[in-house]
Amino acid sequence: MRSDVADPDLADAGRDRVEWADRDMPVLRALRERFAREKPLRGLRMGACMHVTTETANLMRALRAGGASVALCASNPLSTQDPAAAALARHYGVSVFARRGEDKGTFYRHIHRVLDTGPRITFDDGADLVSTIHRDRKDLVPGLIASLEETTTGVLRLRAMAKDGALRIPVIAVNDADTKHLFDNRYGTGQSTMDGIVRATNGLVAGRVFVVAGYGWCGRGLAMRARGMGADVVVTEVDPVKAIEAVMDGFRVMPMARAARIGDFFCTVTGDIRVLRAAHFRAMKDGAIVCNSGHFDVEIDLVALRTMARRFRADVRPLVDAYTLRSGRTIHVLAQGRLVNLACAEGHPASVMDMSFAVQALAAEWAATRKRPLEVRVHEVPAALDRKVATLKLATMGVGIDRLTPEQKGYLASWEMGT
Repeated sequence: MRSDVADPDLADAGRDRVEWADRDMPVLRALRERFAREKPLRGLRMGACMHVTTETANLMRALRAGGASVALCASNPLSTQDPAAAALARHYGVSVFARRGEDKGTFYRHIHRVLDTGPRITFDDGADLVSTIHRDRKDLVPGLIASLEETTTGVLRLRAMAKDGALRIPVIAVNDADTKHLFDNRYGTGQSTMDGIVRATNGLVAGRVFVVAGYGWCGRGLAMRARGMGADVVVTEVDPVKAIEAVMDGFRVMPMARAARIGDFFCTVTGDIRVLRAAHFRAMKDGAIVCNSGHFDVEIDLVALRTMARRFRADVRPLVDAYTLRSGRTIHVLAQGRLVNLACAEGHPASVMDMSFAVQALAAEWAATRKRPLEVRVHEVPAALDRKVATLKLATMGVGIDRLTPEQKGYLASWEMGT
């Protein structure tokens, strides 16, 4: 088995952390136990480009239990947990190509190492594997059963490819499953982003103005958590419906041009480019803290900020860079504009990733065991799989729910009965 990890001697410590996460992932653990008995993925080669964390490690364990051979690389240069990577390589039989802080060349070399294994099913967190296949590795297209996409940004890219007629393989939008985005994006991103900001800065959130750019599910979760810590939360949006929702949820809503003048903390969660840019930097307070929790490091225009700065100091605290403008004001950027929740903290808690990765495992099984190949387009996760994950999760939480009576089912399926 080939791997490229930072320090193989971290494997035992990594195994302890993987097993700690496993305690809070009962749904995925139950699937792993079933996979071990039934081997639904027997003989399949799988390749994954995902955040190399203890939670991801438990997904890889489930796939291996199902009979698959698995190769994994990082979907972000700063999100890899080196102990988890080492543990996967030494203890869990996964080929891992990931080092925290790897440069761009190494990042793409690792993607190709995964693709060199000839995967039949791929897992993506940002569509980097799929885009590399379409750009550089078209030889793999005929053998691919499907690719599973984990994040909003990746689904957006894949839908754009499908719309342009560029998509050549079937993909499954795991992110759009209710048991993924309603919980992972909202509660996971909200908590882990606040965790990353507080760890990086040791700054008090209470009583400060916290600007959230974007009110999708990630933005909703972040705004909720920031308010819970006592912040005065401001939301910026381009979608009028989401803006109304933010107002009715009790947040101030305004354009970024206005928010830039009053914010103490800024966090982008939009999936778009240059959400914070030169005009906003010129308006910010001295000491403003800027970060991103969207997938790619394009939401903050760091090229413009570097051009505007008369002085740049890297790592004034770990993963905190200081840009001093010509006016003398300093803007602090966390995690080089990359995912603050994974670079400065540990990513989403295991208990919420339990559902996300259970959906991944079941969707992989569904794709692998179908009698007919999936057609080339972006597919939704079957609703039955979504409900199965929710049902299993409720059971592990000790929560019961009602069932429809035959009369109620009949009523809902009928139209004759009126007022």
